[in-house]
Amino acid sequence: MNTESVKQKYFAGYKSYLVLLLKLLIAAGIIYYLITYIDFNKVLLALNNSDLTFIYAAAILSILNIYLQFLKWKLTCSQVLNENSNSKILTSLFYGFSAGVITPIRIGEYFGRAIAFKDKSVLQTTVATLIDKFFPLLIVAFLGSMSMIIFIYLFYDVSIYIASSLFILLFTFFYFLFVLIKTEKFWDSIFFSKLRSIKKLNRFFDKLQVLKKLDRVYFTKMSLISFLFYACFLIQYSLLVTGFSQNTEFANYLWAGNLIMFAKTIIPPISFGELGIREGASVFFLTQFGETSEVAFNASIFLFLINIFIPALFGLVLLIKKNND
Repeated sequence: MNTESVKQKYFAGYKSYLVLLLKLLIAAGIIYYLITYIDFNKVLLALNNSDLTFIYAAAILSILNIYLQFLKWKLTCSQVLNENSNSKILTSLFYGFSAGVITPIRIGEYFGRAIAFKDKSVLQTTVATLIDKFFPLLIVAFLGSMSMIIFIYLFYDVSIYIASSLFILLFTFFYFLFVLIKTEKFWDSIFFSKLRSIKKLNRFFDKLQVLKKLDRVYFTKMSLISFLFYACFLIQYSLLVTGFSQNTEFANYLWAGNLIMFAKTIIPPISFGELGIREGASVFFLTQFGETSEVAFNASIFLFLINIFIPALFGLVLLIKKNND
């Protein structure tokens, strides 16, 4: 047996133990999460006092939410990882949910997604995940900053000249950013020439060569799917607020959801599953629109349950069933 075969056998065994360890950690983390953070008595009480039609509608939309995330991840896997297996891609997505829910700022999602791809390195999958998450982040930053300027102007008596100037400045910035990113030279010449000048990134640089594959078609598709995914999230949040408050200020709830996502993006949470900042932002912004803090908190928690926690549980089941080899 040559040295190369010994190395391959060693790393195969090492990876099996690593996958088993990840399973145990994720399972333990989710159980801890259940016991520590979720009071099911309060969940049931909130449901009893709500209009369940809107709650059910928001829950059903979680299927669309996950499907849009799958489409996004599938497009990225095909373009960046040369992976086209729908089952592997979907499994990878759910593994990411499970690993992400138990880690601060969902950092575990980057490693969780890699478990499904035996022939891909963690670094390759991490780069693909970063690209996948970049597009929704861009949408949130653009729409959220625009919404925040309008909110500050209307609620805090800021001068219209200052608000208008900020609005035009940010709109122009994002417009040119979108145009620049859609230009292939951005990824090929500008971006990579900067990377080549950093010696410490030489080892990492080879993995980033895949960015050259990102053309206008990919950018356009990812932008559209990311926008639909974000719109689905905002509609879910608005439906939940409507269900718990039994009021119908739907436009305000969409606006509040936009502000909450923007606040959560610029103030990254350090707690498990992004809890804390999201709930605090929900309470702050919704009370500005005349809703109670209880309604705001319940809507935020239920959004977390249907979009993150339940998919994470399903991902855990898939992970436990996965063969160690």
